Amino acid sequence: MSEAGGGPGWGFPVPQRAPWSLVAATAALCLVSATSVWPAGAAPMSREERQKLGNQVLEMFDHAYGNYMEHAYPADELMPLTCRGRVRGQEPSRGDVDDALGKFSLTLIDSLDTLVVLNKTKEFEDAVRKVLRDVNLDNDVVVSVFETNIRVLGGLLGGHSLAIMLKEKGEYMQWYNDELLQMAKQLGYKLLPAFNTTSGLPYPRINLKFGIRKPEARTGTETDTCTACAGTLILEFAALSRFTGATIFEEYARKALDFLWEKRQRSSNLVGVTINIHTGDWVRKDSGVGAGIDSYYEYLLKAYVLLGDDSFLERFNTHYDAIMRYISQPPLLLDVHIHKPMLNARTWMDALLAFFPGLQVLKGDIRPAIETHEMLYQVIKKHNFLPEAFTIDFRVHWAQHPLRPEFAESTYFLYKATGDPYYLEVGKTLIENLNKYARVPCGFAAMKDVRTGSHEDRMDSFFLAEMFKYLYLLFADKEDIIFDIEDYIFTTEAHLLPLWLSTTNQSIPKKNTTSEYTELDDSNFDWTCPNTQILFPNDPLYAQSIREPLKNVVDKSCPRGIIRVEESFRSGAKPPLRARDFMATNPEHLEILKKMGVSLIHLKDGRVQLVQHAIQAASSIDAEDGLRFMQEMIELSSQQQKEQQLPPRAVQIVSHPFFGRVVLTAGPAQFGLDLSKHKETRGFVASSKPYNGCSELTNPEAVMGKIALIQRGQCMFAEKARNIQNAGAIGGIVIDDNEGSSSDTAPLFQMAGDGKDTDDIKIPMLFLFSKEGSIILDAIREYEDVEVLLSDKAKDRAAILKDPEMESEEQPSSENDPPNQSAEQIITSSSQDPDLAEQAAPEERALSPPPEPAGAPSPAEMDNAANISPSEQNSDPTENHESTSLGGECTDLDDQPQEPSETEEDSNPNVSWGQKAQPIDSILADWNEDIEAFEMMEKDEL
Repeated sequence: MSEAGGGPGWGFPVPQRAPWSLVAATAALCLVSATSVWPAGAAPMSREERQKLGNQVLEMFDHAYGNYMEHAYPADELMPLTCRGRVRGQEPSRGDVDDALGKFSLTLIDSLDTLVVLNKTKEFEDAVRKVLRDVNLDNDVVVSVFETNIRVLGGLLGGHSLAIMLKEKGEYMQWYNDELLQMAKQLGYKLLPAFNTTSGLPYPRINLKFGIRKPEARTGTETDTCTACAGTLILEFAALSRFTGATIFEEYARKALDFLWEKRQRSSNLVGVTINIHTGDWVRKDSGVGAGIDSYYEYLLKAYVLLGDDSFLERFNTHYDAIMRYISQPPLLLDVHIHKPMLNARTWMDALLAFFPGLQVLKGDIRPAIETHEMLYQVIKKHNFLPEAFTIDFRVHWAQHPLRPEFAESTYFLYKATGDPYYLEVGKTLIENLNKYARVPCGFAAMKDVRTGSHEDRMDSFFLAEMFKYLYLLFADKEDIIFDIEDYIFTTEAHLLPLWLSTTNQSIPKKNTTSEYTELDDSNFDWTCPNTQILFPNDPLYAQSIREPLKNVVDKSCPRGIIRVEESFRSGAKPPLRARDFMATNPEHLEILKKMGVSLIHLKDGRVQLVQHAIQAASSIDAEDGLRFMQEMIELSSQQQKEQQLPPRAVQIVSHPFFGRVVLTAGPAQFGLDLSKHKETRGFVASSKPYNGCSELTNPEAVMGKIALIQRGQCMFAEKARNIQNAGAIGGIVIDDNEGSSSDTAPLFQMAGDGKDTDDIKIPMLFLFSKEGSIILDAIREYEDVEVLLSDKAKDRAAILKDPEMESEEQPSSENDPPNQSAEQIITSSSQDPDLAEQAAPEERALSPPPEPAGAPSPAEMDNAANISPSEQNSDPTENHESTSLGGECTDLDDQPQEPSETEEDSNPNVSWGQKAQPIDSILADWNEDIEAFEMMEKDEL
């Protein structure tokens, strides 16, 4: 985008009643690209390499889109592990996640404008014809108003925008006569009954055929909705009004936004996560920039850009000031309470906040955008993907990753704003990880657990709508795109709406209501957008200098602190106080804490709370020491818990016809061989007799040199391990006797010992819930000889196929054998634990995570805080003070802190193995490619 003139440090000021052309140009200044600036250490990427990566993105899109069209269309979404479509009502319910599905070929509509951005105009024309011919918007199905708006209505409007653009160019779409717009208008009218509330906030769900409240509608009884659900309508609804001249859509969306603005907490200027649609009372009073609120803020700023209404910018600036005052704790973004904004509401962050750096770029606030983006990138480098939620010390909180595009979105906008080739390398990493870990024969599969590499049978439509669009634009030159992308604005689903809509059908009176509620701070970028000459004041190292201190934030290493310690020793001064040496009863230590800006508070429950205020430190160096001390103390205070909470393990079926494509999430044991420290264990499986393994095995010859399968119950886990080890087994898998249990819905737990010395157990032991265990049992019934790999993380399939033991087994298979599937293809699992979703938030993007467990620390008015118990104050941090409970206790893993701790004594004798799960031949019925053909295809793809 071209840079406007004006003052020495700013773009043009925008008068309150400026014509649209000036408003749009000024808002666009936030994305000025400083393409001539290349920080040291990030050499410019050659045009050839960028073209190569762009072509790779095109091939990846073809792989995802082509498999959807071949195996799933006209279903809403592709199930990439089982190579079939996901049809509402024909698959097990996933709760609120399924509210995005309306039997309207969701993925096809969501992908329309992506086809044009990727220069696939012929495919776009074919796709539009399919939509007009096949899609029915009058289905008797209850859908999310939010998801249907951003994905379907937005997809139709984005498709219409680019269809008329192509028609004007004269080569494609000459037959087009606003058919997509007419479908969008039909859908808009179907959504309007949701707004029939006294507040103007829409119901979260609606029946496409019967609307709201009718007996056959099966909806209309909800009382709550999320802020993002009600506040993410204005772009699509206003565009529909401007395109068609029907003002009712924009009026309804504005009324909802006005109500949310009026209900903000006046002292903090923050909004909560969920609100009662009838009374306007806040139901959940925590506030952040992630799930449940995210796109509300996004649409305030973008509504100003698209519509030219200054009240939207005023509201956004007011909220943004509150966000930076309370929620932003660089590089973290932590939820707070709207009535007590200095009090943190939780100690973890969700993946949806990854969009916020991109929004900050549009705002023009580059520095915090760089900081937060770099922190997120460090988390990704550790786990390959961004977990659905992670703690403030960067441990996994929720391990799923449904291939979300928000981080790629922010990467694209940061590159456009800085021209820093570093962000091209970030994009390259995203491409490599998607191909290496998520790519499967029938598309790309969501990650069920980023730690083990296990997959989930889902490929959401937003993956095609957003991920490939942003990645392609990241590497594309202007001439690579057949239209000017700068003439459009991205919706939250990355659909494209033309900026000229601001001057079309303007029948909505624009009144500035903001001044009735608040007095704006004119210094908060009011009416202007920063010029990059000030953002990057002749300093090519600007962005790198911001990122550099965050390079080791995830791994908790502090190079600068180490250097200072060494310098202190050389100068004879005392080194900084380390957390491991701290004693709360030492007056000298307390004085050092005060110097570092750290205060000590004794809590009623006997714990000691440490709170740091950097501004109270004696110097900037002391403040830095205080920050390092707090990071160390947080690590130490959680160390005992970490020692008792082992990460999940993986059971991978490596024999024919699976060859490593099925990965089952397994619970670890606190005894036996530690798979994280030793090589994985590989062997054929055999059932023990007796099944419970509670006495000497009567079939030692069957389990000799194999991995024994044991039923849970009737004795301690350690006793089972000793019995199968004495019979010559090289490992053991305990299968839950609770029929129907699954890692999808239950917290994983680890098997504890029996209170005695378990050093005599030398073999690895893993635990599978009933659903996962039945997969192995069914495989035995079908194929007899089943070989598995016990490891801490799934092994690369290519390495498995290269294994000499496998080469002799690998033979061309019959047409009934499954093609190469990547992990957990037999399990149709839900990524959404019902407990994780607020009923009022019916869409995946605005999920309301569960509350923190009772007693979770929430220090008031803190920058950094850590809680330590009295017993920890003088203890050796490496010493374990928690004793293991007797009776085979099972404890929760750290990715499920919201679940109650589960204690098992493995002593239920009443449940047998007799019930058979779904036969494996029925599960494999849809697989019709032979293994030999797939292996050749897989080599080409990888």
